[in-house]
Amino acid sequence: MGQFVTMKEEATVGTARRIYEALKAQVLDGTYGAEALLPSTRTLAAELGVSRTTVTAAYEQLLSEGYLESRQGARSRVALLAARQGPGSVAAPGRPASQKHRDKGAAAVRLSRLGAALCDGPIWTPTVSARLIADFRYGDLSAADFPEEAWRQSVAALRRRRPRLAYDHPAGSSALRMALQAYLWRARGLSCDPDQIVVVNGSQQGLDLAARVLVDAGDRVAMEDPGYVMARRVFAAAGAAVVPLAVDAEGLRTDILEQLEDARLAYVTPSHQFPLGSVLSARRRQELLAWSRRTGAYVLEDDYDGEYRYDIRPIPPLQTMGQAENVLYLGTISKSLSPMLRLGYLVVPPPLVPAFAAAKQLIDRHSPSLEQEALAAMMASGAYERHIRRSRRNNGRRREALLTALKAELGDAVTISGADAGLHVVVWFEQLEKAQEDALIARARAAGVGLYPVSPLYAAGDAGHRPDRAGIVMGYASLEAAEIGKGVAALAQLLRSWGDEKAEAKPS
Repeated sequence: MGQFVTMKEEATVGTARRIYEALKAQVLDGTYGAEALLPSTRTLAAELGVSRTTVTAAYEQLLSEGYLESRQGARSRVALLAARQGPGSVAAPGRPASQKHRDKGAAAVRLSRLGAALCDGPIWTPTVSARLIADFRYGDLSAADFPEEAWRQSVAALRRRRPRLAYDHPAGSSALRMALQAYLWRARGLSCDPDQIVVVNGSQQGLDLAARVLVDAGDRVAMEDPGYVMARRVFAAAGAAVVPLAVDAEGLRTDILEQLEDARLAYVTPSHQFPLGSVLSARRRQELLAWSRRTGAYVLEDDYDGEYRYDIRPIPPLQTMGQAENVLYLGTISKSLSPMLRLGYLVVPPPLVPAFAAAKQLIDRHSPSLEQEALAAMMASGAYERHIRRSRRNNGRRREALLTALKAELGDAVTISGADAGLHVVVWFEQLEKAQEDALIARARAAGVGLYPVSPLYAAGDAGHRPDRAGIVMGYASLEAAEIGKGVAALAQLLRSWGDEKAEAKPS
């Protein structure tokens, strides 16, 4: 009997060791990224068909070696330091998340040109840390702003409408396209026919459709620099030669654009340049449209946050101007309602409608009908625009809290751009060089503040128009005023401490 117990104990230890080794490897290769939650011991034991004691032993070993952190009553999570040790982890930004998959079996993987191009960039990995004082990640919205009751009523009403469940039109629900036509006229002064609207799964799919329909491999695509990275990646994956064009206080430098006679497409954010926030001046708008007409190139106008204007009047879209027959307008509800719903829309010139509808049909048949119909009902009832007005007031207060805190805590040590509109600002640090940007981000996270660098938004080889200062993009739409104040105060404190360290390090 004693021998039997000993053998059983040895088996348990061996199983616990295998679980420990497997989990450790997953932490180091980034499968479990920084601060990721692990399954509970009970859940993992049930999945593996072992005792809970065995799993607990494996977790305790990982805790003792510093790979995990644990609090009473909470699931274990990956320790920040442990995750940074892994070359393929989220905390190692120099290596694409897809790289670890290529490393494991590169010889056996054969990819198309598109597949290989897609692997050149990192895969977005969301990280949420409850331990941060404030996370200034741009693109996030406050869950408290979501109109839960209005959305619930819109969804509930759909059960009484459909006698049959069937595929919808690839360009989108007719109810939503009609609602969008009316909304765009009221809110943006944009006049179009419902048939010109193609509903997409967020603006990202709109970019992908434009690349598929309008761009061939080798074509040149003009883009603002700095600009939206995911747009740059879409066009590059399509085989296009992306030409970065500098921006200044008047937006895109159209004098540089004039030299591109063979470009197929220009991607612009004229109402609120991303990320710097300038507005394309009236003169440059006319020059952009004249260039488009002369060369036959299309202009893709991304109006990603057109609902949010504070100290300036709403800027009319390019499509409302003369000579705009080659302009495609891209809109989204990710900034107004929720990025989780994945709904956006394109307004395309009439001759392009068949091609875009056919491309959408081949990609995914059509966007989800339930969400489309619910949004259409919200728009028809007026609930959507009431929500927009509330969100604009709420985000106006958040913006004011951020600007006030930055001025009070940092004063002349920073320069702020892009504050007149949108849901983010760009902050330049006058006393930190560009090379110190990564160190700033790391020190801020260690101090409990999530900051995000501006440098990745510039194309490689930025031709010298990127300021030689550290810069960050600070989103505020997901935070409350108190969190914003605490986050900026913590940022100011770490900058003071950093300055003291540098002063002490100087030779006397």
